[in-house]
Amino acid sequence: MYSAPINNLIEALKKLPSVGQKTAERFVFHWLASGKKEVNELRESLDDLLKKVKSCEICWNFSDASPCSICASSKRDQSIVCVVAEVPDITAIEKTNEYSGAYHVLRGLVDAAEENNAIGDIKTNELWKRLETKKIKEVILALNQDMPGETTAMYLEREIKKKWPAIKVTRLARGLPMGSDLQYADEVTLGSALKNRH
Repeated sequence: MYSAPINNLIEALKKLPSVGQKTAERFVFHWLASGKKEVNELRESLDDLLKKVKSCEICWNFSDASPCSICASSKRDQSIVCVVAEVPDITAIEKTNEYSGAYHVLRGLVDAAEENNAIGDIKTNELWKRLETKKIKEVILALNQDMPGETTAMYLEREIKKKWPAIKVTRLARGLPMGSDLQYADEVTLGSALKNRH
């Protein structure tokens, strides 16, 4: 229906999370209608991203330097590692101003149905190398409280306790969010709220 360059860009955009056919079309036709300046700005930003941003060699955060500013900081407690699934999770935790340790980004979670097959797809071996240095005292598992998050957390906790029993493994506290109705809470959240009551 559209010319090949338009179709190619639509197909490329559809690979992005939450972008379907209609959204991709809206983006493409917005850029075509807005003129070359906006498209050039986007292209320059993407070029800059590819040239300057890299993976931190320690925590797997995306940064323009390796190690990243968190791993390189002498003000952070490098003996505590907060394990997160994706890079945006770091931003969410940093916004709380309650944590001053280091991070480790898994770059994904294990699917409960494919635990044995999917472990190699996330940065667990890189985490094990950090733990072998004997400088880590605590690992905080800050993963999503859904099935993939729980599966991954259980796997990591089991492996850490087996290989490094001296390392303390903790998880984020769980429970009902403020202002929520009990009838709309899922079983895992409600059960956790009861279990961790105080």
